[in-house]
Amino acid sequence: MKEIHDFTILERQQLGSRYFALVLGHGGCMQPVVPGQFVEVQVTGVREVMLRRPISVHDVNEEHGTLTLLIQIVGNGTRRLAELKVGDHLNVVYPLGHGFSTTIPARSKVLMVGGGAGIAPLLHLSKTLKANGMDCTILLGGRTAELIPVRTEFEPFGRVCIATDDGSLGHKGLVVEHPAFSENYDMIYTCGPTPMMKAVARSASKRGIRCEVSLENMMACGVGACLCCVTDTDEGHKCVCKEGPVFDISTLKKWYQC
Repeated sequence: MKEIHDFTILERQQLGSRYFALVLGHGGCMQPVVPGQFVEVQVTGVREVMLRRPISVHDVNEEHGTLTLLIQIVGNGTRRLAELKVGDHLNVVYPLGHGFSTTIPARSKVLMVGGGAGIAPLLHLSKTLKANGMDCTILLGGRTAELIPVRTEFEPFGRVCIATDDGSLGHKGLVVEHPAFSENYDMIYTCGPTPMMKAVARSASKRGIRCEVSLENMMACGVGACLCCVTDTDEGHKCVCKEGPVFDISTLKKWYQC
């Protein structure tokens, strides 16, 4: 069930020059959020920003009724969000979209691959899979170490591996070139830049590994009304905001083979 609610900013953390995190308090009974779902936040005080901004849910604490958003500063809307302070309110539509599959056989060996802002939904996913008894590897990548905003918070939930293009942190090279990527897995999840996800999907397909990708199409309404985020699937065009953002690559053959 979707809800529109004014959350209170309980914590704000600056993560380098390009990212920041907001911990939002609900103050009541919060709707359950599946890993991979997202929210639409209202941006006020910026004339050029009329539409809400879609942001992945980074973490959830149901006991305390909080959501954490990991946000990359890329434009006027996110710059305005970066100015918010503890105690401010943020109007949020949540939970939106179709998330990752988490009901896979216990003790499965799973790999999560995230790049840049695509790292965001993998924390909630890794916590959920670890709680379900999965053997988790989290592979995080970026052009430089600065573009991997968080990493230590994943450590309680699995083996954390890092790849950077310039070698400033972890393995030098792409995530698909990291030794951990070539291991055998029962399931692969990925979110990040499209070229990275396509490379992950192609490899998973060749190796016969089930793989889910979280697409980052431009989303405006978040509920499938404006049709600006459609993607081509084997079952026709689907709205990424409503029927995604997570898709099994078996339905996206045209997407990952191009």
